[in-house]
Amino acid sequence: MPSTSSLFTSVEQGPPIEVFAVNKAFLDDTHPDKVNLSVGAYRTEECKPWVLPVVRDAEKRLAADDSLNHEYLPVLGLESFTQAATSMLLGGSECKALAEGRAFGIQTLSGTGALRVGAEFLHRQLGFKTFYYSNPTWENHGLLFKNAGFTDPRTYRYWNAKTRGIDFDGMYEDFEQAPDNSVIILHACAHNPTGCDPTKEQWSKLAQLFKSRPSLFIFFDSAYQGFASGDLERDAYAVRYFAEQGFEFMCAQSFAKNFGLYNERIGNLTLVLRSASQVTPVKSQLTLIVRAMYSTPPNHGARIVSLVLNDPTLYNQWKQCIQTMSSRIKQMRLGLRERLEKLKTPGAWEHITEQIGMFSYTGLNPNQVAHMVSQHHVYLLKSGRINMCGLTTGNLDHVAGAIHDAVTKVSS
Repeated sequence: MPSTSSLFTSVEQGPPIEVFAVNKAFLDDTHPDKVNLSVGAYRTEECKPWVLPVVRDAEKRLAADDSLNHEYLPVLGLESFTQAATSMLLGGSECKALAEGRAFGIQTLSGTGALRVGAEFLHRQLGFKTFYYSNPTWENHGLLFKNAGFTDPRTYRYWNAKTRGIDFDGMYEDFEQAPDNSVIILHACAHNPTGCDPTKEQWSKLAQLFKSRPSLFIFFDSAYQGFASGDLERDAYAVRYFAEQGFEFMCAQSFAKNFGLYNERIGNLTLVLRSASQVTPVKSQLTLIVRAMYSTPPNHGARIVSLVLNDPTLYNQWKQCIQTMSSRIKQMRLGLRERLEKLKTPGAWEHITEQIGMFSYTGLNPNQVAHMVSQHHVYLLKSGRINMCGLTTGNLDHVAGAIHDAVTKVSS
């Protein structure tokens, strides 16, 4: 007779993923004036998801193409997509690494998959065990690298709560003191969650430091190219600068935000190497990692992005779409700051308009956040990070009032 006990009784309940838990609480709330500032996805002025018109056009073309099928893609993905994505990141014909054949990309399951595949490679093939991520950062960075086999997670200083900006001196000092053979995760643009990026001068100082520490390996995370500022070139500055300076590095690219293809899981892992002779063996090992992880990547979203990036007309339409999204975010930043200053909310609020991208690190503490949720039905992460896309001209006054109430009534 089989045992009635279960092997799974020892499994402990895992902690909830905050952003999804907050979103569920919002959905369960029946209050008519509730506002969701938690989930990292673009919303229209009506607080609705937006399918980019250029994506609709691309899908229609793909649906009408009888030559397409549902056969497996190659293990490393759709080549027309990976080439276009890598070129968009590195600057096309102007990139020396591309011209010399020592840079390439592989298709992954969005930016998350790119980070995981890259981390697996760095740990298995090169023996890296230590990784640094910014404090604060996107909460998945630590989990991804630890699950890939890294055993020594460390943070570097990034946010100065007093100035509500980058703690560059602290970050620089932490990199100076980092042990050899550490992987350094850098946000390429629109740092999540702070929205604060290094200046060009600061990127230059970091590059000089890393040149003096050749055993440190740079891993960029580029989730918002074009979406951050509305300018594809500006948002790729740091990555291209490091390529120009001769660094070897990896960069995880996501097309969730800038194409609105959140559930298609379209990503690209770009690698810039020292020599073209290293490309084939590196690709062979990446192939084995992907084969054992998910075998081959999905087709539909990759074909959409490939078509848009390789068709001049669609490409120009897409650039207009990302400018539309970026412009609306900037308007909401300005609107929120103006309302807080009009209310004479205690504190300085210029950081809201100085930050870029989807998120703003407001400076609100967990108790103030809890007050906003319970008293005003405004949902955000306990860190005080808000998604600017959740703001509309219709709810700006409500949100500003909630922040004002929390700041004036709840101790900082």
